[in-house]
Amino acid sequence: MSLYHMWATAMAPPEALIFRGSHLLFALLLVYLLYPVAVRPDGQRRWWGIDALLILASMAVVGHIFITYQQITNRIIYIDDLTLTDQMMAVLAVLLVLDATRRVIGWALPITAMLFLAYALFGTDIKLQVLLEQLYLSTEGIFGSTLGVSATYVIVFVMFGNFMEKSGTGKLFMDFALAITGHTAGGPGKVAVVSSSLFGTISGSAVANVMVDGPMTIPLMKRTGFKPAFAAGVESTASTGGQIMPPIMGAAAFVMAEYLAVSYFQVTLWAWIPALLFYVAVFAAVHFHAKRVGLMGLPRAELPRLATVIAERGHLFIPILIVLGGMSLSFSAPLCALVGALSCLPVALLRKTTREGIGWRTVIDALQGGAKDALAVAMACACAGLVIGTISLTGLGITFTQLVIALAQNSLLLALVLTAMAGIVLGMGMPTTPAYIVMVSLLVPALVKLGVATPAAHMFALYFAVLSAITPPVALAVFAAAGLAKAGMWESGWQAMRIGAAGFIVPFMFVYEPALLMIGSWNEVLPVVLSATLGCILLAAGLFGYLLRECSAWQRAALIATALLLIKPGWATDLAGLALLALVLGTQWLQRSRELQINRT
Repeated sequence: MSLYHMWATAMAPPEALIFRGSHLLFALLLVYLLYPVAVRPDGQRRWWGIDALLILASMAVVGHIFITYQQITNRIIYIDDLTLTDQMMAVLAVLLVLDATRRVIGWALPITAMLFLAYALFGTDIKLQVLLEQLYLSTEGIFGSTLGVSATYVIVFVMFGNFMEKSGTGKLFMDFALAITGHTAGGPGKVAVVSSSLFGTISGSAVANVMVDGPMTIPLMKRTGFKPAFAAGVESTASTGGQIMPPIMGAAAFVMAEYLAVSYFQVTLWAWIPALLFYVAVFAAVHFHAKRVGLMGLPRAELPRLATVIAERGHLFIPILIVLGGMSLSFSAPLCALVGALSCLPVALLRKTTREGIGWRTVIDALQGGAKDALAVAMACACAGLVIGTISLTGLGITFTQLVIALAQNSLLLALVLTAMAGIVLGMGMPTTPAYIVMVSLLVPALVKLGVATPAAHMFALYFAVLSAITPPVALAVFAAAGLAKAGMWESGWQAMRIGAAGFIVPFMFVYEPALLMIGSWNEVLPVVLSATLGCILLAAGLFGYLLRECSAWQRAALIATALLLIKPGWATDLAGLALLALVLGTQWLQRSRELQINRT
């Protein structure tokens, strides 16, 4: 599977239906080989015959597309009747996609798709034959643009992440973070923030990020005095941000580029400032919490030196620079990712310090890991295609847009709150990509109609689909981190929401002030960025009760109010926020001066 997609990226992929069909066939075969229908207590596969039949059915469904490709492309859609074989294969394709998606990511998305299909069949006058044609014999259903994004972009970038991981880049990120932040107050927590943001750029999965980074950072945090729930909250929040952190974001970012008909590089430009605001707030939260409870950093003797880290492993940053440089020169994102992936192991072989363990087995492991890690996204995109195909055929998207506008009564703020709640609820049961896709189909058009800039509306939907990973009761990143920290899930989830509080506010900021998406001139962007950055830092200070010293109750309330005033665009609110900040700083400075005088005497 990996080699096929590498070839297609290098040589240009075949026609859409053939390429997406090949991608789906690879995914279905691997799902039925790796996720058996049942397993015995000893771990062995049970009822192998069922999986074997499903493998044959998968080959038949996609093979039918290949064999009858000329007839499919020459027929008049919705006018020429389907053959009995076409109808049987369409039904089988829908059932296979639902079943394979269930095996990989659970029931939430398949149930959602079945509800939309039921609406099309029993809530409208659309004929079954028309629905089957839309879902199976067109590029508006299973083989739609979302599956195209998985086949074109996602798998190549997932492979790039696997090649980087196998070449030892994870150790580079960890040592780099330890060298620059490990000695400061709450150092291990800051190490988790920095290393998770770096690793998240090549992983794109919150849970995968937690499982790679957490076994190293969580014990370090607990060793230096962080409570288990807070350590789990830091790691899960920092790992979740990787999906919105350029240069390599989660799979949903590639879908966004496809929807908006812009380059992936453009999406990363929009994402930079909001992602940095998110991580500045998380970093500040760790710092202020550590200062308030008196947590120290790690002894410098135990930490790697930055110069040594760069000298010994700094060359492992080269593949990331290749990807960034290629995209900035307008080469296609998949081609840049392919070249970056192919450069990882040769770059690792350049120095003795990173050469150990690199061999042909490493190449095979990276190729296998890339294909396996792409399965969840591939099946989610295929299943989301059922939802999108149904929405476009029934006109449900327009109906839903009108409903949201009616509920919001033309209030943009209320529409944003409804969209945010929907994103969190959808994201609780399914990965970010399908949650974002459903929001784009049903909710984003309403925001655009209410006057939100299209990139801001899409980024808003993406952010809340991502943040569902740290929002109880179903918070997958928190589940993973709490297990590693041996902490309670609810307590860890509450801490994660406190630490990532700014993440829930940042999307509202760039909706009301698109300059945060780098839309506008520099003299428009810079003041807004400075104000928002200060606001995010002060929000963390207020939530965690520390600025120059521990805050009183009124100072905490004043800091939160200051943060909200600075975060809201406009000179009037900025000046009011700065005046309130001056009051808090002045009182804290006087209190600290009195304490120093008392200590001297």
